[in-house]
Amino acid sequence: MNQIEETTLNVTEFQLVEFQKLIARLFQCCQDRMQYQSDRFKLPDAELRCILSFEDERYLTPKNIASRMNVGKSRVTKIISGLEEKKLIQRIKDPEDSRIYLISLTNAGKKKVLKIKQFHDDIHEKILLQVNQEQRKNMLANLDLLKACMEAGKEMMK
Repeated sequence: MNQIEETTLNVTEFQLVEFQKLIARLFQCCQDRMQYQSDRFKLPDAELRCILSFEDERYLTPKNIASRMNVGKSRVTKIISGLEEKKLIQRIKDPEDSRIYLISLTNAGKKKVLKIKQFHDDIHEKILLQVNQEQRKNMLANLDLLKACMEAGKEMMK
């Protein structure tokens, strides 16, 4: 085994603690941003995530939404009701199966999604502009590596 492989196998206590602190801080930053955007767009986080889950989809079923949000169907029913009251989504019966409802964004919902996406673009651009081009490239590569490692870790927990 060469020297590089050997050092990558050993994680020091300092590295472990630093990693844990950084992950916790990143998570807190994300939660702060989520709270800020919930306040700014006057939507609870779950409702905000729900309307963003439509992405390029014209219609979703409650089952699709539950799967995308990783929540139970009963929770989705409550979220959908809240968004319906706000006139951001609408339910229509599936023409092929009247037992199924299709959920779609209203025009107001589409406008809200565009505003939220613009907010995301603006904040992410401001973050990226804080570092030079080379650092940005490295940061994105390292974030991609972190994501892959975390996904592999998630698989180990099954």
